[in-house]
Amino acid sequence: MDVAFFFEVLLGGLLSGTMYSLVALGFVLIYKASGVFNFAQGAMVFCAALTFVSLLERGMNFWLALVVTLAVMVALAVAIERVVLRPLVNQPPITLFMATIGLTFVLEGLSQLVWGAQPHNLPLGIEDVPMQWLAQSTGIYLSRFDLLAAGVALALVAALALFFQYTRVGRALRAVADDHQAALAVGIPLQQIWAIVWAVAGFVALVAGLMWGARNGVQYALTFVALKALPVLILGGFESVSGAIVGGLIVGASEKLAEVFLPQLLNAPLTQLLGSTVNLQGIESWFAYVIALLFLLVRPEGLFGEKIIDRV
Repeated sequence: MDVAFFFEVLLGGLLSGTMYSLVALGFVLIYKASGVFNFAQGAMVFCAALTFVSLLERGMNFWLALVVTLAVMVALAVAIERVVLRPLVNQPPITLFMATIGLTFVLEGLSQLVWGAQPHNLPLGIEDVPMQWLAQSTGIYLSRFDLLAAGVALALVAALALFFQYTRVGRALRAVADDHQAALAVGIPLQQIWAIVWAVAGFVALVAGLMWGARNGVQYALTFVALKALPVLILGGFESVSGAIVGGLIVGASEKLAEVFLPQLLNAPLTQLLGSTVNLQGIESWFAYVIALLFLLVRPEGLFGEKIIDRV
């Protein structure tokens, strides 16, 4: 085995994993604060990317378009919390989950109604090309864009970690996450905290939308990126910001290694066993879910999740 090629695949997978982490962060923030699994996070990513690229195509300055899109996403997130979820407080979790599923289709349809349904390219000025100096010195080809996306993801996680640990709002959010009733008892404004969390989730959706839109183009299929965040959440834990990064790295590395090396290992044995050639293409699209399924059997709360012990 070519060692340089192995590390190229591994590092490429780790960098891709940070892209999944960007989407998973939005899920973690809302679930951590309110216990709601926001299935509409993928639609929020699509809405943010489509709004930004549409403003650019209409002649708006890059930074002004970024500020306007951020304002739109924060306002949208706060409106969702106030209009859709606040009236459903104290309802069963399945009710809130179904509400976010319905919200997904509303956001998808509304975004395309306002801006159109045609695909868009989203150039951010960073080309998805290998870094020549690294390739010449080590023989490892890594994308410049992947490194940028990884840096953005890590910076965002660090900022959120500092926000939760050292700010007054962050401490209040952690108190709300631990016990809603106790937080209310000590005077923490629960609904205000939820509004802030949804606003931050809207900002995270904008960052993820820019990264994924630049990678795959801004189109309806961008909403399905949320499904790839599910294995990340299962591995890292639904309430851990750092777990979103670790889970993303595991998923990204494992699926890239499986896509490249697993067919080489299994083609010959399976062909001999079944008596015909086996097509193992497309492993990358489903291998992460296999890992998540196996992980659920061993540690269902995730690597950074709290183990729940029910007394019966």
